[in-house]
Amino acid sequence: MNTVPPAALHAVPSDARGPSRSEEFISGGERELFIRSWRPTGKVRAVLAIVPGFNSHSGHYQWAAAQFTAMGLAVYAVDLRGRGKSTGERFHVEHFDDYLADVQSLLDVARSREPGLPVFLLGHSAGGVIASAYTLAHQDELAGLICESYAFQVPAPAPVLALVRWLSGPFPKLRVLKLPNKEFSRLPEVVAALNADPLIANEKQTALTVAQMLVGIDRLRRGFPSLRLPVLIAHGTADKVTVPAGSQVFDDNAGSADKTLLLYKDHAHDLLNDAGREGVVRDFKQWIERHLPSDVAVDAERSA
Repeated sequence: MNTVPPAALHAVPSDARGPSRSEEFISGGERELFIRSWRPTGKVRAVLAIVPGFNSHSGHYQWAAAQFTAMGLAVYAVDLRGRGKSTGERFHVEHFDDYLADVQSLLDVARSREPGLPVFLLGHSAGGVIASAYTLAHQDELAGLICESYAFQVPAPAPVLALVRWLSGPFPKLRVLKLPNKEFSRLPEVVAALNADPLIANEKQTALTVAQMLVGIDRLRRGFPSLRLPVLIAHGTADKVTVPAGSQVFDDNAGSADKTLLLYKDHAHDLLNDAGREGVVRDFKQWIERHLPSDVAVDAERSA
């Protein structure tokens, strides 16, 4: 896995309000990944690293980041290769492990700026598959995993998925999957913003991208029992982009003794940008608070 040292990073002007910083850096020698970071004005207690899914990028986490920085978290979110402001062929990936390399680069940056702090990893939808697969190989390096609107199961028949796997061989760049923005949120302003966002305009996944995500899902199916770190799994019961039952499968099969499944009645796909998001983020913050190392919690009490 080839990443560059912190010295090779270069900052770009922030495009967000408040205590935030946007950065770009080079990963893999030729690939430019875009990262946004938000830091609290006071002492940083821990890091929350975010892996967005499809029809999404780091810029969609501005509101959520403000909530998490309020509890002393430094938030870092990545645009996966070919997405958002990162370089690479749009909405296409050659190998599932390429996405894992992007997560590694995200965490390298976060740790270089917040050394010694506990790190929580949050993945949304397809990003949840990616974050979970990364976690399986790096459990001792993380304080916990939050898996939101997990794309372990999708509303497509098995024969259709098998066809996409086959198509990815002779036609790897055939565009086969387009997700409707209207299913991401019940908030009209959020859907309008998605429809107007040039970074996800005409987003359609290639056959190879979908096939490689299925490779990741296969890996997770085998690896669930070996998971041992704290896990929070969250899903909206009205999600039409991914299937909530997939999160139940995760909870049923994860080997972790410390695991929590939260099902939000009538919530849509993007829990942190949907109606009722205040309650969702409150639950996430409480879970993180409970899983902060005792020395971090003590330091926070002394500084209060």
